[in-house]
Amino acid sequence: MLYSFLEKIVGACISKHSLLGKILFNILLQMGKELSMIYVTGDTHANIDIAKLNTTKFPQQKELTKNDFVIICGDFGLCWDGSHREMWWQDWLTAKNFTTLWIDGNHENFDMLYQFPLIDKFGGKVREIAPDIYHLDRGQVLTIDGKKIFCMGGARSVDKEYRVEHISWWKEEMPSREEMERAIAALEENNWRVDYVITHCAPRSVQTLLASWYENDPMVSFLDRVCSDLTFKRWFFGHYHVDKQVNEQFIALYNKVIPMEW
Repeated sequence: MLYSFLEKIVGACISKHSLLGKILFNILLQMGKELSMIYVTGDTHANIDIAKLNTTKFPQQKELTKNDFVIICGDFGLCWDGSHREMWWQDWLTAKNFTTLWIDGNHENFDMLYQFPLIDKFGGKVREIAPDIYHLDRGQVLTIDGKKIFCMGGARSVDKEYRVEHISWWKEEMPSREEMERAIAALEENNWRVDYVITHCAPRSVQTLLASWYENDPMVSFLDRVCSDLTFKRWFFGHYHVDKQVNEQFIALYNKVIPMEW
């Protein structure tokens, strides 16, 4: 946003073909890399809860570029059935001024998701679901805009008994032992120190404060272990359909779209 504003000023005052202009534009280019914005939000559930990303509810996007990011904390839902409706909403997101990043939640079609190949990006592995829409694979510490971000999708469905396997529920919603071990290895490689954490559900101790009626499960217990050893600034998560800052470090998101740093 600031980069675009400064670029207009420099462009209006100095020719970019002059020596001074070239120097200033190179400085602006570097600033553009450093001043990228990252926003975070909660579950979109395909198009059900995606209105939070329209220009009325998220007007800041008007000043963003494809070098800026919006991270969705799981239950993305637009890699579900390949329908015309789904393609329309993917195109809608692709046309936005920002790049969409998302981790998986418990309501994803994992059969479809895992058909997309993993590619290298942000110093780790992602899946390009559509132009400028990337799924961030589980158990990684990615570097996005110079920030180390630990990403760990997955959660347990509390309504599993009402769902049908491979139609509306997938056992892969819960991370495997291999994925958890990969996550621990990635954190050890980074000396258990990152800038931010993105998950779908919260660690057990935080979940108890926010939604005590949720049962304990292997995923929230795993995240509790991670939390006890990890040094981080803030931890963002979705899943509970509430916007709440639980404490100084933990933030539950649903309808709000907030900057990662403020």
